[in-house]
Amino acid sequence: MASFRPLRVLRAATLCRPRRGGLALGAASALALTAAVQTAGVAPLPIGAARAQGTPGVVEFRWENNKDYNKLYYFLTSAIRLQRSDYYLLLRPKDRKTAILKLTITIPDHFDAKLYPKQMKLCRMRQGGMTRRTGCEQVIPATIEVAPNGRAIEVYPNTPIPTGGTVGLMMTLFNPFTAGMFQLNAMAQVPGELPVSIYLGSWLIEISPN
Repeated sequence: MASFRPLRVLRAATLCRPRRGGLALGAASALALTAAVQTAGVAPLPIGAARAQGTPGVVEFRWENNKDYNKLYYFLTSAIRLQRSDYYLLLRPKDRKTAILKLTITIPDHFDAKLYPKQMKLCRMRQGGMTRRTGCEQVIPATIEVAPNGRAIEVYPNTPIPTGGTVGLMMTLFNPFTAGMFQLNAMAQVPGELPVSIYLGSWLIEISPN
């Protein structure tokens, strides 16, 4: 008999559906639907549930939502829209298992900020913590280019980046005009008979309106 309870709820919902607009009719329908659900012995769904907030560490939204996703560490000196900020996009030892011949960072279409190669450098990084700040400890000689459409940053180190230690890209820019969440993906070309690009992970960056 328990398998017929959802059917009774569906019929109750159909009977309570308003035929014409109106706040009073909509409220009565909602109350009738809730009563029908409770009568059927099914836990009611919350009405008007709050949407997920983009608070770091509490709720995380990402475009590439799959088991192969790897969250990368980053640090910004400012996360407020249109403010000038230094970006530190880090690759820690656990994020890369081989040397890197070329590093490509893809940029989402809605990241509406100007990117200039002259404001970027490849570094050996110091990851910050409670007593120290994230920073660039040593510049790694490299050629850095930005795709004409602004959707990718390509980094060509003069010599392959060996494994071990934390490296990353530091760049200075004015934050996007649009606040929100932005997923930047790291792809690395690794040594081999036929060099291929592999996915290293993603920096999920949040820019707030104020």
